[in-house]
Amino acid sequence: MARLALERAMPAAWVDEMFETHRQRQYPRELLFSTVVELMSLVSLGLRPSLHAAARQMDNLPVSLAALYDKVRRTEPPLLRALVQGSAQRLEPIVSALGTAPCLPGWQVRIVDGNHLPASEKRLAPLRNQRAAALPGHSLVVYDPDLDLVTDLAVCEDAYESERTGVLPLLDSARPGQLWMADRHFCTRTILQSLQQGRADFIVRQDARHPRIVHEGPWHDRGRLETGWVLEQDIHIDEGQAPWRRIELRLDRPTESGESVLWLWSNHLAVQVRSRYEGMLVALPVEHWPAWADDLASTLAQRLLELARHIKPSQVATSKRGPKVKKARDWVDGATARAHVSTARAIKASKGKRP
Repeated sequence: MARLALERAMPAAWVDEMFETHRQRQYPRELLFSTVVELMSLVSLGLRPSLHAAARQMDNLPVSLAALYDKVRRTEPPLLRALVQGSAQRLEPIVSALGTAPCLPGWQVRIVDGNHLPASEKRLAPLRNQRAAALPGHSLVVYDPDLDLVTDLAVCEDAYESERTGVLPLLDSARPGQLWMADRHFCTRTILQSLQQGRADFIVRQDARHPRIVHEGPWHDRGRLETGWVLEQDIHIDEGQAPWRRIELRLDRPTESGESVLWLWSNHLAVQVRSRYEGMLVALPVEHWPAWADDLASTLAQRLLELARHIKPSQVATSKRGPKVKKARDWVDGATARAHVSTARAIKASKGKRP
């Protein structure tokens, strides 16, 4: 099923066309970018344990392994964003044909959040002498819960780059009729006003250092939900601005972090929003599949549903890995042990040094 969806989302000819349109420094030469995407998809689906293994088992790889890794290393962030945006557009008719009910009728929900990669292993030469944790880059994504697809992506190669700055290019896609949701980290004047300028609505959790409020209206009781009471007030962050709303949720049961009261900022009436955060649980290791990329969306959707009926969850369940054996390390002071270093900055600094 995953391979059928990938074939529709990123066919080879389309991937190479996107590469030619959005590349900046790279060029194809002997190795097409679609070949790189094909090899990486084998790894992401669990069909190959690594890029090295996928390349070794490819009979017609036109370049050396070193050239392949160099191609992957030089992949440009704008190209990745174009692939994410384009593949989501290609898959949208397929998901729509499945007939799933929207989580909030009348709205296009967009959830924006950051994804920090875990500390990387210190196999790279610039990191081998570092005792601090090596942090790779992170990404910011826009997720559509109705389609269960990531529709936009911003890649931050430097782990120290602020999410509040990196998210700004994603806000250019805000449109009327959309409802953007985000955590408290994104409750800033610049972000909220960018969504307002795009004529999109938002619900963002209030930050402890929220934008300064110049005027607060009285609180109004909006009734009870399944999990607690809802109150609402008008707020202004600028004189003469149309009022926004601050929503207070008094929970019957505290959250996992012990919070019993939550505050949300919005520029529309309080609504009860339900959204599902369901990811892909498993990918079946299918080596051969028929060509469905050019079929109608409804045809491919029915084929995916037929395949889904044959999945037995008990046969594809995963097992948790046992605890890692701790290795003794030389003593260092606490500040060094708790420090971290950006992988991108360490690599950049090493390029200016002579051996």
